Amino acid sequence: MSNDRIKNFKNFGKDTDELRRRRTDASVELRKARKDEQLLKRRNIDTDEIDNVHTKTSCTPLADSSNGTSSTINENVIRKIMKDMNSDDPQKQFAATQQARKILSRERHPPIDIVIAAGAVPRCIEFLKEDSNPDLVFEAAWVLTNIASGSPAQTDVVVRNGAIEPFVNLLRSRYPHIIEQSVWALGNIAGDGPVMRDLVIAKGIVPPLVALAKTEPNSSNSAFLRNITWTLSNLCRTKNPAPPPEATRQCLPALARLINNADMEIVSDACWALSYLSDGPNEKIEEVVKSGVVPRLVDLLGVEGHNVVTPCLRAVGNIVTGSDVQTQAVVQAGILPQLLRLLQSNKANIVKEAAWTASNICAGTLEQINTVINAGMVPLLITVLRTGDFRAQKEAAWAITNITSGGAIEHLVYLCQQGAIPVMCDMLTCRDWRTIVTIMDGLENILRGAQDVGQLDKVACAIEECGGLDKIEQLQSHDNNTVYNKAYCIIDQFFSDEGGTDENLLPETNATGDFQLTVNQSVPEGGFNL
Repeated sequence: MSNDRIKNFKNFGKDTDELRRRRTDASVELRKARKDEQLLKRRNIDTDEIDNVHTKTSCTPLADSSNGTSSTINENVIRKIMKDMNSDDPQKQFAATQQARKILSRERHPPIDIVIAAGAVPRCIEFLKEDSNPDLVFEAAWVLTNIASGSPAQTDVVVRNGAIEPFVNLLRSRYPHIIEQSVWALGNIAGDGPVMRDLVIAKGIVPPLVALAKTEPNSSNSAFLRNITWTLSNLCRTKNPAPPPEATRQCLPALARLINNADMEIVSDACWALSYLSDGPNEKIEEVVKSGVVPRLVDLLGVEGHNVVTPCLRAVGNIVTGSDVQTQAVVQAGILPQLLRLLQSNKANIVKEAAWTASNICAGTLEQINTVINAGMVPLLITVLRTGDFRAQKEAAWAITNITSGGAIEHLVYLCQQGAIPVMCDMLTCRDWRTIVTIMDGLENILRGAQDVGQLDKVACAIEECGGLDKIEQLQSHDNNTVYNKAYCIIDQFFSDEGGTDENLLPETNATGDFQLTVNQSVPEGGFNL
């Protein structure tokens, strides 16, 4: 459809803000929380290379676990460790702290509570301030990192004893391995939730961390940048409440730089951070768009490996929940060809996210809907609606209904020609009442559009012939009042033989008229040729 012709159409139906849907569904949030929980904290596991570089003496670990169960920690050993940590001898302090670190870093189920109960946390925090003994600082930082990787209660012990401020100060250390361990510890603390996240931000982590993110990437420091990026993502995580706006503004330039890194693990964590920052009101989305990351996010959708595609798709999907202008920035960056490919993915979650993104683009302007149709997306959405995973089917249903709500008569005709009506009618038997209402909204829009141009009989017959009318009639006995009301109104308005309607018999609902098509539109050549 040409641009000149599309301008002759008027946008009709619900306001686009009503049609666009953010991530507010409780089940979606719970699934997202379970997925993200795996990334919140990380424990630093012991390696021989680290021991060789950073320790002065070798020490046999006091506990080992080859079968995944914790060995019994001898109380006398713990007392000896604490005695040496509390001594004035730097060598004893170092050896004892290293032993504590080994216990916590080699156990599959580390005895964090035992080490806490022995009083190691406050002593290790004191060691963080020993500028003259960097090896001791490093071992103490490692102990605290692994304690902070534990439960919220265990992390809270580290915070209540005052670890955040010295860790932030160590971000400016002249020793790279101490900086990296401090970044790791602060990332674990920030990953404990919004309260801890905001405490870390309030202590001043953002400026030095952003400065560290400017480190030129090379093979020797990729692990360092991975920790920095992961910690940045924890600072951006959680939207209830969201992190302080000023902090996220400072993080955005660093993230925009990191998504261009050659290391895909760094890119993935940076994209997750951007997905958190774009999940919110239009003001937050605008800051992400202005940072210039949209073209890169769209390009990354073509990268093989779902560890990058998933956060990128979530980020661009969040952006298109915003204004028409913000949505257009994603469209102009080339999102539609990427969505065409992702809608055919063998990963159900990718298809669901792609369909959700498409549904919000379809809630946009007439030009945006026209672009979606010209890209050839409608047949794929109908295929998803017919054969996809149910979560993806729900999103495809929204996409098609949004086209019927905001599109032109020619768009409705095209949907019918592509076989949308039988597939939509098949979905009327699903168990999710919200999806049933969404589908009935779409059918109502098509019926109203056909009625306005004098072709109601064609569409009504098509719905009846595929069994849709029978399903709608059955929905009049549905337990949910919204479903019942919608079904009643569709039958009364479009399938009743009576000349008029008794207003007293109408359900008490405002569901009727939710979606309005502009009247007096010309019928495209061929009309509703079903």
